[in-house]
Amino acid sequence: MTGGLFRLITAVLTILGSVALLPAVAQAQPDDTSAPKFLKLTLDAVAPGTVTTSSDPVLTVSGTVTNIGDRVVDDVSVRIQRAAPVLSPSGLRSSLRLDQVNYDVTGPFEDVTPQLSPGQRKQFSVRIALRGGDGASLGITDPGVYPLLLNVNGEPAYGSQARLDDARFLLPVLGLPPADGDPAPVAAPPEATPVATTVIWPLADRPRMVAGKPGSVNGQVELLDDELAASLGKGGRLEQLVAALEAVAPAPGKDNAVAGSVCIAIDPDLVSTAQTMTRGYRVLASPSDPEGATREGTGAANAQAWLDRLRALAGSMCTVALPYAQVDVTALAAVNEPGLSARALHAPADVVDAILGTRSLRGVSLPDSGSIDHAAGQLLREYGYGTAVLAGSAVSGEGSVTDPETALTSTPSTFVPGTVVGGEQAAPDVVRVPDVSVEAGPNTDPALRVTTFDIWSATALAAVGSNPPTPSFTPSKVRFDVTNDSRAARLQDALGAMAWTALNPAPDRPRSQLLMPPQQWGASREEGVALLKQVELLARNQLAQPRPFAELVAQEPDPRPFTLEYLPSAAQDAAPEHLVVPVRDQGARITEMMRALVELPEAELTPLAFLTPAREDLLRALSLSDRRGEDDTLADLHADRRVDQVTREIDTVFASVSVLPPGGVYTLASEQSPLLLVARNDLPVAIRVNFRISAPSETNITDIGEQLLPPNGTRSFQIPTEVSDSRKLVIPIALTTPDGITLGEPTSVSVRSNAYGQALAIITACAAILLLLLAGRRLWRRFRGRPDPADEGFAPETVERAGRLRRARQRLRRQ
Repeated sequence: MTGGLFRLITAVLTILGSVALLPAVAQAQPDDTSAPKFLKLTLDAVAPGTVTTSSDPVLTVSGTVTNIGDRVVDDVSVRIQRAAPVLSPSGLRSSLRLDQVNYDVTGPFEDVTPQLSPGQRKQFSVRIALRGGDGASLGITDPGVYPLLLNVNGEPAYGSQARLDDARFLLPVLGLPPADGDPAPVAAPPEATPVATTVIWPLADRPRMVAGKPGSVNGQVELLDDELAASLGKGGRLEQLVAALEAVAPAPGKDNAVAGSVCIAIDPDLVSTAQTMTRGYRVLASPSDPEGATREGTGAANAQAWLDRLRALAGSMCTVALPYAQVDVTALAAVNEPGLSARALHAPADVVDAILGTRSLRGVSLPDSGSIDHAAGQLLREYGYGTAVLAGSAVSGEGSVTDPETALTSTPSTFVPGTVVGGEQAAPDVVRVPDVSVEAGPNTDPALRVTTFDIWSATALAAVGSNPPTPSFTPSKVRFDVTNDSRAARLQDALGAMAWTALNPAPDRPRSQLLMPPQQWGASREEGVALLKQVELLARNQLAQPRPFAELVAQEPDPRPFTLEYLPSAAQDAAPEHLVVPVRDQGARITEMMRALVELPEAELTPLAFLTPAREDLLRALSLSDRRGEDDTLADLHADRRVDQVTREIDTVFASVSVLPPGGVYTLASEQSPLLLVARNDLPVAIRVNFRISAPSETNITDIGEQLLPPNGTRSFQIPTEVSDSRKLVIPIALTTPDGITLGEPTSVSVRSNAYGQALAIITACAAILLLLLAGRRLWRRFRGRPDPADEGFAPETVERAGRLRRARQRLRRQ
């Protein structure tokens, strides 16, 4: 009885608590993060995705409602709402966050399900006419880009009917089909000049190679993980990007205009890694342990098939090389190491061309950040780049055109190249008209051109696909987490952004657009084909004219001056400053070693092939890959680890060339005997060395000049040495490069000479003088007839006989 009473009291208190929550539930809005969440609305498909005069006059929207709360939700229903058309480029982004009341054109609610339990989901489809008629419609009367909202209502348990979630997306309308009561189609204004459209199609990936592995002849490369194998394989990210291109690739009897407008932007690090995978490779068992165990990689076949398909495309389409490993060009300029700069900027086109068997477009740089400082601009020009492709907001001055919606203008002298301008809000919110080619003025290198792309369409394209980033050039006031929107919704937003410029001609806005997705793009095959088909659809409706990328960068530039403007958000997403000094130091050491190494005709491994992996590792440390998120701790960790591994590798390379310590005391046979030394080279390439010997004052050691050490071998040397002291002397010896850089560990030789120096000379002179005195004394006594005491003990006849024999020998010699 007591237990039943307790359960009754508990139930009553629960009901009273739930009743207290009724107002909060009834007023809950989907954008209120503090309110309880009950339903999740996901947009699955929109048909037609782009409306034309030949489209179905009825819009069909499909979606899924999921109960993500802990209560049953009753009477679930949805309806479509529309806001006013987007009138400015920034509206392509800001309209997606308008309050629900701004979507004032509404359709009727349509039932989805009477009840949805926690964890359950329900798919639905709603239809509504585009134009006015007898029934409900969206009331669209003119072409344009329209924001739509899909609204879901329901009644949670213990609550009342409320709006529980919504999904927003853009609907591009190129023309309106006939409708009941209004049979005439509505097309875009015929006087609008088609917008010249160019598409960049990036193929890039995060750096995968394990650092600290120098080049070798037979050694297999090591990758951090095997994710690239899946990405290159069927259904992988990179495979689907190539598959989308194949859908529009040039073919006989086919309209190739869209393919002609596409230029494939290829990361040389990606194709180089894929090429090495085809020969077999190893994968770390644990990516966090670069020195740990490895296993056999599984992606050799996938890499080969992907490269073959890409080669076929590259032979018939435009290609351009990206900076190596998506390196931060601004950070590269700060490092200012010629060897690294050459590998990052000179080599990419050659690497891409050699692997794909094509001829890529030269002299055009596409920095991943879309924004560079003045030093980076100078660096690009020094390495032969005539054009940089940057975000429209990354330049300012007379040569850039201000978007009339913001009425923001900038005086060129206001912006100082190489500095961050205007604070966090001002600089990114200066909106530029897309695709303006301008020539540098007095504040920048006079030969550098900049071709700009539209930041709004680029932001929308970045949101397409998996793991969408928010680009550095996206203005801060319209930044939000796009992953809350479904992939179908984000694709619709990109289609709308691509169509907006074509549908909104203006006298101060050029009829031109360069579509620039992010370099590490996650679009699927279906999404990629839809975007490319959108260009074709715009062209068919006389709203766009596909234009080759080479034609764009070759067009006559605007002669007015401009100033490079390094955006604060780009500086925030950049490679960290603490990497600049260590990368510069190690890059310089690589260059020093490269000058000392020698290429031998009979050697399989060249100095360039041996040390290039170390340079590439340093460039990967400066990569902008994975730096767009709020937390770049992991990217910093990988970069620091790469620099540390390269440092250890270069230390090992320098330590691999040394003088072998002789051990014990080295005794010279005479004061001018040579010093015998043995030098060892453990490197797989030959190297030029010099001996640096700190000779004591008692020695005179001849410099034998520059010497060659063979790969993986030793060589003996005789060093002419003159020692004037018989004491044990310690002679420090080291090997250096021809430029004087120390190799290996210095050693020392203990030397003792058998020569006695000055004392020996004195003793010899005294002995000679004594000998002369003794000989003279003996002769003097003999001439005086006094026998020498040394002759005592000899018989006179013996002495006489010896005298006769001596005189006889003298006569014989005279005869």
